[in-house]
This record gives sequence, C-alpha cells and structure tokens, in this order.
Amino acid sequence: MEQQTPNKYVTVAYELYTDNDKGIHELVEKAPIEHPFQFISGLGIALDSFESKILALAEGEAFDFVLKVDEAYGPYEQDHVIELPKETFAINGRFDKDMVYPGAVLPLVNADGMRFQGLVLELKDNTVIIDLNHPLAGKDLHFKGQVVTMRDATNEEIQALINHEGCNCGGDCEGGCEGGCGGHHHEHGEGECCGKHEHGKGECCGKHEHGEGCGCHK
Repeated sequence: MEQQTPNKYVTVAYELYTDNDKGIHELVEKAPIEHPFQFISGLGIALDSFESKILALAEGEAFDFVLKVDEAYGPYEQDHVIELPKETFAINGRFDKDMVYPGAVLPLVNADGMRFQGLVLELKDNTVIIDLNHPLAGKDLHFKGQVVTMRDATNEEIQALINHEGCNCGGDCEGGCEGGCGGHHHEHGEGECCGKHEHGKGECCGKHEHGEGCGCHK
C-alpha cells in the first residue's frame, strides 16, 4: 500500500519580481522573515509550481527561481475583460460611486459561488468595464527568498485551515486567518499574493460582494 505524503506546514520569506511594460525588473511583493508567507502543502493554497519548488528545499535553504507564465497565472486574456450593468453595483438603488471607480479592485462572485476579484478599468454611462485577469497574468514570476519553516503539519493545523476556507492560515493556525490579503503582510503594496487566485474562471454572474476583503485564495 502506497504511503501518503504528509502535508507540510511551510513558511517562506521572499521577494517577488516581474518585468514591467518597459522591461524593467521591479519588486511587486515582499513577505519579510518577520511575517512570512504561510501555507500547508497539498491543500491548493499556493500555486502548484511554487509549492513543488519550495517542497524540494530544506528548512533554512535559500531559493532563487523563475516561474514562467504558463507555470504562474497564465497569459493575459482579453476575454476576461467584461462589461457589467451599473445596477450590479447599486446599494439601495444607487450606484456605489465611492467604491466603484477606475483602479478599484472589487470582490465579486460568479454563478457557482466562486469568489474572485476584478479591476475596474472604465465607467460608462450605464455599464462598468471589469478586468478579471489576475494582476500577474502574462508575467514571469521571479522569486528570491528563504524557507523559514518546513515541518509536517498537524491535524489541528489542517482542520483550522479547512475551517477558514478561502484564507491562508495565519500564525500557528490556531487563531484563524489574519486580515488583509490571506494573512500576508505586504511591504511594497503592489501586486497580489503568490497563493492561487481563481481570477477569471467562469463568467461573472454580476453579483458584487460589498465590503469583503481580498482573501480569495483557492
């Protein structure tokens, strides 16, 4: 009988770089050693390609690798830019102009109940243009960092994460998910977490989840 690979509790400190439109290598995200990115392997929290590279390392080991577009968030797809009626974003019959404006990132939900985020590109007279592509779609992701923790996850940690489905596990998993972007503490303020976001999967049913945070990891 084949022995099942145990789930690993992993924390990593890293800097994430991508090339911008001008070909300049820029920092888009940082998870410092004081507040590392935390995940449990095998639960779909992190990108499969990211997880496999990290699991091949030992605690304390440094890493420097690039995930190509197809290993990361895939190509940028124009089909994931959609137009929704302004009524979708109405509160008590009035368009929510305080929250919905060009550049705003909005939590949405599709017909299957899957939550994801959309970037407002443009407001028209009666509609809103939303980009459902992941912010890092079409980009190679260059990670530099260090494995801070690598050990078998406890049953309690796994169960705590399942109980808080949709968030990364914060701290030692006993206190639930931390606020912000899935428990991350970003220092650069741009880009998204390296966890697996399900942007642009399926058509949006036009439901706007007012007031929700960005913890939309799979």
